[in-house]
Amino acid sequence: MTQTSENVTWLTQEAYDQLKAELEYLSGPARVEIAKKIEAAREEGDLRENGGYHAAKEEQGKQELRVRQLTQLLQQAKVGEAPADTGVVAPGMVVTIAFDGDPDDTLTFLLASREYASSDVETYSPQSPLGSGVNGKKVGQDASYELPNGRTASVKILEAKPYQS
Repeated sequence: MTQTSENVTWLTQEAYDQLKAELEYLSGPARVEIAKKIEAAREEGDLRENGGYHAAKEEQGKQELRVRQLTQLLQQAKVGEAPADTGVVAPGMVVTIAFDGDPDDTLTFLLASREYASSDVETYSPQSPLGSGVNGKKVGQDASYELPNGRTASVKILEAKPYQS
């Protein structure tokens, strides 16, 4: 999954289905559950001093924000194929890099939108400094990117494989 500057988000069919299922749950059963929590807390009395009520309302706000985010994301999504295993870094690939000057200091991450983050591997956006620095590079090539302090860091691309969930 990746985002382009035209506000289009490319998703694999699997990622699209996963996000759509989350949206359907949050829009249906989860809304009913939170409404019941709010109603139960409301019945306890004075709302100004009711911690359960305020917690439920806060949870409801977070849930509705996620519904809006998912709705917007899925409206702008284009479903496509996973990237080919060509050794070229592209969104949807798990990339392993070595930091310049220390070949033992490596990092493996998924180059993808945060919406596709998984607990299996750290995720970096293609728009992040590191993501934009390595995107399009081939295995064995060096890449550089700007750090937040203004310095430039260099890395070597060790591996780039399509993400398998």
